Amino acid sequence: MNITSTLFVGLLGFTTITAHADVANAEALIRKYSIIAKNNDAKYSGPSAVNGKRFFNKENKIFNGKEMACATCHTSNPANSGRNIITGKSIPPLSPVIYKKRFSNLDKVEDQFTKHCNDILGNDCSAKEKADYITYLLTEKTPTTK
Repeated sequence: MNITSTLFVGLLGFTTITAHADVANAEALIRKYSIIAKNNDAKYSGPSAVNGKRFFNKENKIFNGKEMACATCHTSNPANSGRNIITGKSIPPLSPVIYKKRFSNLDKVEDQFTKHCNDILGNDCSAKEKADYITYLLTEKTPTTK
């Protein structure tokens, strides 16, 4: 094997590890939020991608009376890039399967949940909602073609 092939294989292996790490972080968060949800509600039966999708697309009235959902900025497919409706700034896909950095910083995940849940819901998301939401994000693996 020549040096170029060796470097390529090494880079490919590193990329695979990095990609897997962020999906693993997402899965770890699902476990964490599921434990908290179960402690809050003994009837909690585990995370649901169906509920996560419903939560992602559910419109809520925000402070100015307008209806917004996660999908408002992130599109109806979390594997797509989104756009902030106020600033116009591009937002990388939410799906950690597509955007490998999505769950790389767990502190940032918590900060973003707090910020965006308060913006859209008017309060922080529950552990159940967070577990469902991330479970749904993991199911979205294919960007929509236009």
